[in-house]
Amino acid sequence: MGNPAGRQRRSRMKPAVFLDRDGTLNEDVGYLERVDRFELYPWALDAIRLMRRAGYAVVIVTNQVGIARGMQDEAIVETVRELIDSRLRAIGEQLDGHYYCPHDPNAPVEAYRCVCHCRKPKPGMIEQAARDLDLDVARSVVIGDKWGEVRLARNVGARAILVRTGYGRTQEQMPRPDLEADAVVDTLMDATSWLLRHPGTRTGAPAGAPASRPA
Repeated sequence: MGNPAGRQRRSRMKPAVFLDRDGTLNEDVGYLERVDRFELYPWALDAIRLMRRAGYAVVIVTNQVGIARGMQDEAIVETVRELIDSRLRAIGEQLDGHYYCPHDPNAPVEAYRCVCHCRKPKPGMIEQAARDLDLDVARSVVIGDKWGEVRLARNVGARAILVRTGYGRTQEQMPRPDLEADAVVDTLMDATSWLLRHPGTRTGAPAGAPASRPA
């Protein structure tokens, strides 16, 4: 018979683009301890605008292990988020969400030393965003410059796009036999173009992806 109520709820849920930050949205300069070292790629804001206009929620999910290693603090992560927000407001846009993991199981900073559920490629940040924002993860995509993003996408039943910015070109030259991205493209703008040409779900995505469950 199915579950009409469940289908109706899912029809109201939005697909999302889960964006890695460093090397995908902005230049990867290593541990970002000063905001003056932060530089968005020139196409980043336009890509976000196109994705949101196409009906996708845009959510940053980023590991910031430098916090746990004492190389930066949480304040710089918030400052960068505010900077991205201000740049987007200037073009009439915004992020739908921003999540970061500061943890490391071997961290020298004891407050952040733990085995967490949020450090990518574990699914915690996406699961939290799905609950907070009522997202349909099965119709979503993860975009990043490392195979870890592809693994994250597979862990939640989303599609994955690997970009060649940041570490992406090097990662592409080190293929993983157990992982395959749905697309490998040059930049976030190219990823956006691919996504707009290929809406939908990943073939064979597992039923019961996180966003399919009631919050």
